[in-house]
Amino acid sequence: MKNKNLETLIYSAGGIVALAVILIAANFLFSAFNARIDLTDGRVYTLSEGTRSILGKLEAPVKIRFYYSQGSAAVPPGLKTFASRVEDVLNEFKSASGGKVIIEKFNPEPDSDAEESAALDNVEGQMTNTGEKFYLGLSVSFLDQKSAIPVLTPDRERLLEYDIVRSISQVAQAKKPVIGIMSNLPVLGRSLDPVKKQQPTEPWVLASELKRIFDVRKVELNATKIDDDIKVLLVIHPRDILEPTEYAIDQFVLRGGKVIAFVDSYAYFDQQPDMQNPFGGSAAGNSNLPTLFKAWGVEPSQGKVVADLTFASGEGPRLLPTLLSLNTEALNLDDVVTSQVGTLLMPFAASFQVKLPEGLKQTTLVHTSKNSMLADLIIATLSGEPSTRGFQPSGKEEPLAMRLTGKFKTAFPNGKPADPFARGKPVDAAQFEADRKAHLRESAAENTVVVVGDVDMLTDGAAVDIQEMFGQRVAVPRNGNLAFAQGLVEQLAGDSALINLRSRAAFSRPLTVIKQMEARAQEAYLGKIKGLEDTLNQTTEKLQALQKGGKSASASGGAILTAEQQAELENFRKKSIETRKELKEVRKNLREDTEALQMRTKIINIALVPLLVALLGIGLAIVKRRKANLRIKSGARTS
Repeated sequence: MKNKNLETLIYSAGGIVALAVILIAANFLFSAFNARIDLTDGRVYTLSEGTRSILGKLEAPVKIRFYYSQGSAAVPPGLKTFASRVEDVLNEFKSASGGKVIIEKFNPEPDSDAEESAALDNVEGQMTNTGEKFYLGLSVSFLDQKSAIPVLTPDRERLLEYDIVRSISQVAQAKKPVIGIMSNLPVLGRSLDPVKKQQPTEPWVLASELKRIFDVRKVELNATKIDDDIKVLLVIHPRDILEPTEYAIDQFVLRGGKVIAFVDSYAYFDQQPDMQNPFGGSAAGNSNLPTLFKAWGVEPSQGKVVADLTFASGEGPRLLPTLLSLNTEALNLDDVVTSQVGTLLMPFAASFQVKLPEGLKQTTLVHTSKNSMLADLIIATLSGEPSTRGFQPSGKEEPLAMRLTGKFKTAFPNGKPADPFARGKPVDAAQFEADRKAHLRESAAENTVVVVGDVDMLTDGAAVDIQEMFGQRVAVPRNGNLAFAQGLVEQLAGDSALINLRSRAAFSRPLTVIKQMEARAQEAYLGKIKGLEDTLNQTTEKLQALQKGGKSASASGGAILTAEQQAELENFRKKSIETRKELKEVRKNLREDTEALQMRTKIINIALVPLLVALLGIGLAIVKRRKANLRIKSGARTS
């Protein structure tokens, strides 16, 4: 009996040892072949094809110096978890680069060489509430070029891959990309002009920020050729643009140049003389790229602006539905440009009707809510009750900004248009033949164009607060307007693979079921409001009809409510009270359902899963014990 027990024990121990050997051998083999499987939702540990493309083009090694105060008590617990995720992503870069990306890790303790190195690499230390300093940032260097991400924060977790690969792309470029700015507004500033009675102005903050990163060049609005070395053309409010200039932009796109066009049907900050007003005055300017937009399949809402009650600014008598305060619900969170913008302010914006030609595809970056409509310009600046009178939501989300990608075809199939100022002059046959030969009909490769239905959002008045601090002019962002514009330029000016780079999924997963419940309750809430408003309108119309047919009046001539009218009013009051009760019930049910779901989720996460694991372990132990007892009994019978 004892021999049997000893034999069983030896077999069990041998099996455990064999299993351990197999696991170690398998781990060694998988590590040797670098085999990895990403089973996470959203594939958060898998690099995008755009990143792999950029890494594959590196001609020399890129060095990433990762600074993290490892083991420091000053680092908040949440940042420690985030730092390990950053390290995982960096390891993915190293693995995917085939040796072209070198990772160096530093622990910058106080007064250490690593801390001095962090300062030289422009990686900034962060201060805790207790006054302790810790580091979490990185620097990217390629030959003599260097770019830093001074602070890595969980807020930009979705953009972690993009931020790193953008820095790699920037340092790998031999020189700064050239950005062209074409505008009818003084984006680059304006000098004194006594003839036109124009005062000098400072460059917009947008232009100043772009000059820090790019070589910015002015392109005249009457240009007939866009320089070949310009990588991105920023077209801002092309008011009164002529066909020859549109043709120049058309051929620039077909040659591979990228365009970001900001147009507007009501440019509040561009006041022009109102020719239709016999008493003079001014009116907001409007802009368009009529020939190009028609060829690209987009049509801005000319003569109308977007009114949106969901994203309206102000409240009560100051409610302004045409001043759009857009939050993340209006932004494409799957795109690297808009996923971290936060908020946008778009005054009197235009939306787009889209009917793309074959070969192009659309990515909406910013859109309205379904509770929006197009409003006439005459009520664009009205606020309060007059701005919502007759409001009829379209029930559709309309694009306010979008990216077009694909192979573009010329908007000028007949070639270069004639110069309208050269009519009556003899045609230069040699130049005509040269233009005909140089004319492009289609882009050789896929390209990108971005169109945005607002110009005012880029002005300093809408995007920043200018403050004077110690004699210096400091611009403090009001919203994400400048970040949005800069992000578009940075993306298009970098490697073309950056455009298709996806925004990473977040490591932490939100409670989407709760959000869906809140959305459904919100829809019910808005439905009740709409019902109440309809009841109010119907009652008002009926009262007006009753008053017109009424015969009783007071001595002063004012109408006196009849018994029928008073009954109608009382009926409306009752309906109003009942609706308010129903709304209160909706909010109560929402709160109760949300709290119950959160409690169930906590119970599942905290108690149920560990309990199931424990039960599974107990069950396996019982099964093994029974098998062992059966073996012992069978051994005893044979002996």
